[in-house]
Amino acid sequence: MSKGRASPTIGFLKGAQNHSPMPEDESGEVEPVDEVEVEVEPEDPMALLEAKVAELLSDLQYARAETMNARHRGQRDRAEAIRFGAAGLASKIIPAIDGLEKALSNGNGDNEAITEGVRMTLDSLKNALETEGVTRVETVGAAFDPTQMEAIATIPAPDGQAAGTVIEEIESGFMLHDRVLRPAKVVVASN
Repeated sequence: MSKGRASPTIGFLKGAQNHSPMPEDESGEVEPVDEVEVEVEPEDPMALLEAKVAELLSDLQYARAETMNARHRGQRDRAEAIRFGAAGLASKIIPAIDGLEKALSNGNGDNEAITEGVRMTLDSLKNALETEGVTRVETVGAAFDPTQMEAIATIPAPDGQAAGTVIEEIESGFMLHDRVLRPAKVVVASN
């Protein structure tokens, strides 16, 4: 409750026309009037409390919304980490698969046991990657897709091939769910 100070009041009396506006003492000098304290109407305390409650409720709603957003963001990040957590390991295993495939394609079949062992190892690695969601990008005969493939060269389209079709795959591409782990390096037919 704040109290304000009012300015000195001039004491006019109603109907007293012969009186001077300021009180005078016997000598005719004007006496100063003491300051009068006037109480200023305080604001309604209920209105103040209601405004404060409304402000606190607004802050509470904002904090709840921020908490929910953080919780949803955390759940999304956790789900993404689980879904794409194998990307690092898969990226390291893919070159080993390439090496094993080259060993099989270049093997002259001298030692059947070694060739079979390499084939079994290759199949085991491929199966392990497939269970984690890693798939090979299908390229040969497909339309060139720059989001999954990298064109190393272009050659004139052979008979029966449309321009923009992948003619040859130089290096296999791999996807983890809907993300490219490694783009396929391909040769594309041109006009």
